[in-house]
Amino acid sequence: MDTSPAWNRPISSLYTDHYELTMLQAALHSGAAERRTVFEAFARGLPEGRRYGIVAGTGRLLEGLAGFRFGPAELEFLGRTGVVNADTLARLADFRFSGDIWGYPEGEAYFPYSPVLIVESTFAEACILETFVLSVLNHDSAIASAASRMVSAAGGRPCIEMGSRRAQEEAAAAAARAAVIAGFAATSNLEAGRRFGLRTVGTAAHSFTLLHDTERDAFRAQLDSLGPGTTLLVDTYDVEAAVRTAVDLAGDKLGAVRLDSGDLLAQARCVRELLDSLGNVHTKIVVTSDLDEYSVAALQAAPADSYGIGTALVTGSGAPTAGMVYKLVSRTNDAGEFIAVAKSSKNKINVGGRKHAVRRLDGSGTATHEVLGVGHPPAEEPHGRPLLQQFIRAGELLPGWTGPQAVVRARGRHADTMAELPAVVNRLQRGEPAIPTIYA
Repeated sequence: MDTSPAWNRPISSLYTDHYELTMLQAALHSGAAERRTVFEAFARGLPEGRRYGIVAGTGRLLEGLAGFRFGPAELEFLGRTGVVNADTLARLADFRFSGDIWGYPEGEAYFPYSPVLIVESTFAEACILETFVLSVLNHDSAIASAASRMVSAAGGRPCIEMGSRRAQEEAAAAAARAAVIAGFAATSNLEAGRRFGLRTVGTAAHSFTLLHDTERDAFRAQLDSLGPGTTLLVDTYDVEAAVRTAVDLAGDKLGAVRLDSGDLLAQARCVRELLDSLGNVHTKIVVTSDLDEYSVAALQAAPADSYGIGTALVTGSGAPTAGMVYKLVSRTNDAGEFIAVAKSSKNKINVGGRKHAVRRLDGSGTATHEVLGVGHPPAEEPHGRPLLQQFIRAGELLPGWTGPQAVVRARGRHADTMAELPAVVNRLQRGEPAIPTIYA
């Protein structure tokens, strides 16, 4: 397995918006560019009806930041098109992030106003990162949040990510990573497997059956090549006939059959009865076909052993973005003292000041509140759990937050945080956030 660091891949510093560089130019002109600042990424709310969100993408963000540079090609483009002036180009040529980054670990649940990521550095450094931070966190957290609901609906049955063909190629690999963090067992995406150390699975599509003169010929070829433990797709023509052919060829060693169309609940029941009657009590049933958390929940009554989920997953199951924003909440004044700042808005709540987050737990270890201290840690909670971890210190990436080991760590964090949240998070019905966010 190739587990070479993802930051060895080229990262374009132009994954950003034009106005971030013009802000830098104007701040350099005013002399404010070197003021120390605190920016926070957070969501003002959850997608309608959702009760929690799951953080994902931080590892990818940190890996990308390690290679976030303005090289000759980027500088030539910016100069040729007149985006910024020569002084700003010179500053960009030397760009290296030298600040601190804190945040919620990947796999952690978040709620409205949770400070998912905190960037502490000069304005010159922090402002450039806005679009990159938000594009990664909004996409990956949306996928992880949808995946978590699907895993919950599956009730312990494995879920397989198979949505690559419904997403842009880079987004597909990122979605696979986010899904595994949120509890998916495997992915069909090989690049995600290579890059992030994920388990990959897959056998054959309908085209493989249609390629051969008969279904028996197709099954025999697959079994001869991949062994009897493979999964045979049995709904190309007639499901019952296909199952009988599969058992005739593979015997009771057949690993699984896959259903990809029709009434999955009824078909799974019929196939289970048929397999059992033929002596294949250990052959599993995999169901696919445009599943989402609602159809997975409905299939709890079916004898399905695992679910393959694609389109709904990689599009966030109706919520393709987490809705996070990146806001300046504190900066130094001319005396070098930090002051809280926030946009004044009639329809958006903005709270200035650097946040410190604790999850309040009751005596049984169940979460009851998201507690945010403004400018200082909240008063000591007898059962409180601090949520913020430091990822980068003085520009140096701290160990454990990137690479394949970070996915394993995040997956464990997701399992722990779900066990800590109140049982309401397992309901698919629309409702308010599972726990309220309060300031202390």
